[in-house]
Amino acid sequence: MSDRLDDLERRIDELRAGVRKAMRVRDGATARALRAELRTAEREWDALVSGEPSQTKPEPPRLVTVREQVHQGLRLLGAAAQPRLVVAVSDAFFGGTIRSAQLTSLRRDEERSFRSSPHGRPYYLCAALTDRLSPARGLLTLSTWPLERRVVGPLSPRVDFLTCAIAVASHESPDGRADRLLLRMARNIPGATDGTLGPPDPDRVIEAARAELRVHGDRDTRDRAELAERAAAQLGDAARLFGAATLSTIKKENAK
Repeated sequence: MSDRLDDLERRIDELRAGVRKAMRVRDGATARALRAELRTAEREWDALVSGEPSQTKPEPPRLVTVREQVHQGLRLLGAAAQPRLVVAVSDAFFGGTIRSAQLTSLRRDEERSFRSSPHGRPYYLCAALTDRLSPARGLLTLSTWPLERRVVGPLSPRVDFLTCAIAVASHESPDGRADRLLLRMARNIPGATDGTLGPPDPDRVIEAARAELRVHGDRDTRDRAELAERAAAQLGDAARLFGAATLSTIKKENAK
């Protein structure tokens, strides 16, 4: 019994540390799974100490929906991203099961949900907004981000790509797909690779991406601030998240 208690106590400590680590990197799915294991281990510990047999059954793994997997990917990236990049990040870092085709109608479903019950969910998967305040084709963002991160100016696609590359390089994963994803991204950043075929040095990728960000960052920040100010002044709640389809849409939003 003593050996079993020692094993359980070590496992409980490991699980608690794992939960803290997952929370630090905002990996909600991993944190939830570890907490479930932690609860089971703690119940087993209580049963051993009290001498009562444990009546608990292992909790079945919770199915993570496509919506949640996209949310995980976007939170890791921290910037507007195309569906194929979100899918690649989900695969490499979260063991995701989604495919790009499943994201085709997702934004429209989110908009319908918002319009039927505004702010009824803690977050929405929404569109980036162009300089016309219309939805940017194929760019996903999160409603919880400020407007400045959800609008895209002339330099924003490059700035967002560099931001995403830094995020991917900053997160560790034992999955070889993470290395391949980082390599593909690094090849599009001057100075991020040493010319070999092996996985790039994450620190080198981060340094190279930050160097280029210093060139474009200030201008892009000003452009986004101007766009965000226009969006806040001209659009209603729904259009701020999903974009205005036409100029008449903006006029209707202003008339409300």
